[in-house]
Parts: sequence; structure tokens; C-alpha cells
Amino acid sequence: MAPLHINVIRNIFAAGEHIAPRLAGRAAFELFCRTPNPARLTPGERKAVSRAKTFMEGARHHRLATPAGCVALHEFRPPEQGGEKRQTVLVVHGWRSRTEYMRALIAAHRAAGYRVVSLDLPGHGGSSGRRLNMASAVGAVRAAADWFGPFAAIVGHSFGGAVAINAAVGSVEGFDAVPTERIVAIASPSSLPNLFRQFGKRLHLGPRSQEIVNRQVLRVTGRPLPEFETADQLRRLPIPTLLIHDEDDAEVPVDEAILAAGAGGHVRLHLTRGLGHRRIINDAATVQATVAFVTENSAEPVLH
Repeated sequence: MAPLHINVIRNIFAAGEHIAPRLAGRAAFELFCRTPNPARLTPGERKAVSRAKTFMEGARHHRLATPAGCVALHEFRPPEQGGEKRQTVLVVHGWRSRTEYMRALIAAHRAAGYRVVSLDLPGHGGSSGRRLNMASAVGAVRAAADWFGPFAAIVGHSFGGAVAINAAVGSVEGFDAVPTERIVAIASPSSLPNLFRQFGKRLHLGPRSQEIVNRQVLRVTGRPLPEFETADQLRRLPIPTLLIHDEDDAEVPVDEAILAAGAGGHVRLHLTRGLGHRRIINDAATVQATVAFVTENSAEPVLH
């Protein structure tokens, strides 16, 4: 049974369909974009941040201005860099996450000789705000590219994987496509329309309210919602892409990765089992597969 407050919210939106569908739709979209308070961590989250404290102290920390506010970016330089300019890998976390949770992937790419930069998306970690959507996320990646790009690869988990693909394809009006040689999307949703349909069902939105929600995507991104299908985007983005997904992922069904993998021969699919949605990014085999893909055909990750 759903908690009482959830049932109250659902009843309000159900009534809004008949009384004020435009208002209900706009309110639902704002609820969708609302991020958890980064200062109110669960005990598990607090423990993860504490474990990563020493790791984070070894980074250089930057704040970048974006249209959505300032975002925190953490730069991890490779060991024994000397005077050489290393290629850069950008790491993008998912919803209700932050750079600290991506430590295994960051450390592995750094050990492989790359400079790694990791964003805290708007409303997460050390970044400002309490709001996140595809437009603000792509804007943050574009800002990172302006300062630290181009990238040898963009590696994203969950929503961060979808952001990586949208940034690389240039799906949001007002932001140029972000140059990257490769993309790795781990446990990532492949259909924004489906994501909004599922969100609408959970809130008991009616069809008129749902249509208003969909229009908000056009308002903030400059593109209609149906254009945000990963398979279609990857067909227009012929760069090597690796999709990693767990067959037991309860948050994002594996079918989404399988569908996106049909975009073309430049897209590979790597399936795991028993890791779920979040443990997958700390799995040694997953990390190894990611680094192997990023370093493929690149004997020495150094720019000349």
C-alpha cells in the first residue's frame, strides 16, 4: 500500500485533471524536476560520502557557471603526469547521486592514464539548486566541455548515461553538441517519453494533465518529447557506444538497453546479472569492461 501522503498527492492530481489540467500538468513537471535535498543524506549515503573523503581530497575542485546555476566539477589528474597533456574522460552520475558514488569508475580511468573530470549535476552533491532536467543537465556537461573538453569518453550512470548521449547528439537547443570519441551508458533509461508515462501513472495524471507535462519538455529543451528516444539518437550519432545493463535492474528494465542497442553496429551491449541498478557501478568486471572499451584502439592516452 502506498504511503498516505502519496495517496493524497495522487488524489490532488486526479482532481486537477477535471478542475485545472494546465496547472496540474505544470505542477507535475516541477515535481518531476525536484531533486532531493543534498544536505539530507540517508545513513547509507552519509557512509559512502565519508568513505570517499580522502579520495575527494585528492581532486582539484572547480565551480562552473551554467544557465541553471553553478555546478561543482572535480578534476582527478593521473599519477606521474609530468608535463604531458592527457586525454580527458568525463564521468556523469545519475539521479540522487554524486561524484563520490562514482569513485570506482573514476579511479580506474585515472589509473589507466586519463585525466578524469566528474560533474555534480544541478541539485546534487556540491552543485547549487534543487532542480534537474535534461536541459540543465546537458547545459552542465556543455560547460564542462568548454573548460575541459574535448573528451576521450563520457561515462554516465543511470540518468547520467542518458545525459551523456543527449549532450553528444546536441538534443537541447542552445547548446552545441559535446565532442567525445566514445560513450559508455550504464543502467541508463532509453526513452524519455516512457519515463514520463510511468511518472504520470504513478501520480494518476489524466490525459490532459499528461499532455501539459509533455509540453514542458518542449518548453525547456526546444524539442518535442518524442525526439528523446535513445535508439533514434544513437542512429544519428555514429560514434562507438557501450551500453552496460543488469538483467535484474528493478529501476530501469534491461529491455531499454536491448532496444537502444539496435541502433547500429557502433553500439555494443554488455549484460550483467545480479547487480541491480546501483551496485553495478562498483562491480570490478563492469569497471574493467568500461575502461577496456574507452582505451580500445588507444595504446597511449596522451594528446600530442
